[in-house]
Amino acid sequence: MNIFKKLVLISLAGATLASVSACSKQSSTKSQATSIPKVTKKTTVVFWHGMSGIQGATLAKLTQEFEKKNPNITIKLEHQGSYINLQSKINSTLQSPNNLPTITQAYPGWLYNAAKNKMLVDLKPYINDKNVGWGSENTDINTSMLKGARIDGTQYGMPFNKSVEALTYNADLLKKYGVKVPKTMAELKKAAKTIYEKSHHKVVGAGFDVMSNYYLLGLKDQGINFSNKVKFDSKASKKVINYYAEGVKEGYFRTAGSEHYLSGPLANGKVAMYVGTSAGEGFVKKAIAGRFQYGVAARPSTYNMQQGTDIYMFSKASAMQKAAAFKYIKFLLSKSSQLTWANATGYVPVNTKVVNDKAYKNNPKMKTPAIIADAMKHLYSVPVAKNSNAAYTQAGSNLEAILAAAAKKQNYNSLIKQGQAKLDAAWKQ
Repeated sequence: MNIFKKLVLISLAGATLASVSACSKQSSTKSQATSIPKVTKKTTVVFWHGMSGIQGATLAKLTQEFEKKNPNITIKLEHQGSYINLQSKINSTLQSPNNLPTITQAYPGWLYNAAKNKMLVDLKPYINDKNVGWGSENTDINTSMLKGARIDGTQYGMPFNKSVEALTYNADLLKKYGVKVPKTMAELKKAAKTIYEKSHHKVVGAGFDVMSNYYLLGLKDQGINFSNKVKFDSKASKKVINYYAEGVKEGYFRTAGSEHYLSGPLANGKVAMYVGTSAGEGFVKKAIAGRFQYGVAARPSTYNMQQGTDIYMFSKASAMQKAAAFKYIKFLLSKSSQLTWANATGYVPVNTKVVNDKAYKNNPKMKTPAIIADAMKHLYSVPVAKNSNAAYTQAGSNLEAILAAAAKKQNYNSLIKQGQAKLDAAWKQ
């Protein structure tokens, strides 16, 4: 056989292999496309959640609306109590996967091991499916929040009840002491000092509700992501610690302490401003009871923390349950549902079409919606990695101990060193 014939045969063989490969890929793609069925028969979806009060009532209302539009699907809402109780229930039931619900609310850090053990469903095919999803990745869902619901790069969750941090302030006090609403952390410190001094130490200038959020965002504003490489006793970390500790020591900053949230001290006129969840305005409004004018502004930092849970699906569910569950998830994230949800509960809309919608921004009963677009410009979330949730909690505990010492005007250098050891242990547990 001459060299020309050999080349022709090799070329034909290559073309044949390419054709087989192409057919195989087409077959695989077709198989993936048809693996998500249409919901054609009666299907029940079990949803574990931690929503109570107006949140639970609104979820029930939306669920009834969905069921009316989808008579083949029944959503069985099962309230598990607080987030702590919900997390505990999930953790204990992971040992008996068949007893897990179809879907659940959860933080991604709770389900890191479940993802590693292939107990969760990759939701990307459902997002791209025309029957139960959007038909493409163009979902109108906030991109940062979608990324926050990923575990090791896989879209296991869909964002649902989300909030960010906001600055709530006593507008009457700021006016009285000639202080403008701060837009940076430096301005917050200056304003807090001014109020504390002009009130003759009767009013604390400001504080933060969540120590872990304060610490992580303080690092992020310096360009540092929270990870097991972060050193609690580093120069950058000490800058974050000292900013707050010095203020506590001098009296113009404070923590929530035993009161847990600074909305109470704000309502009682003991503190002029505080940084807390944007979903807390309803509680603030009720506590103030019209005694003074309050205001809400974006958190005075470059980055903001996205908080709240996502919805995850367990792989033990049947194909029909998975399809039905995702139709429900898509409904909850629709513009109409998110508008209802946000206006009723105070959570921020995860659907970008709602954020700038007049029906949301101009809500006459709430002040937070008007500032949410600005507050959500640069979102950050707790990185999902092994033991990251434990490390996040430990960072906050470290800071609480330091601020308690600062309030007593004690030296806290040893606590910073101890904090480094505790943070390392949390990452390695």
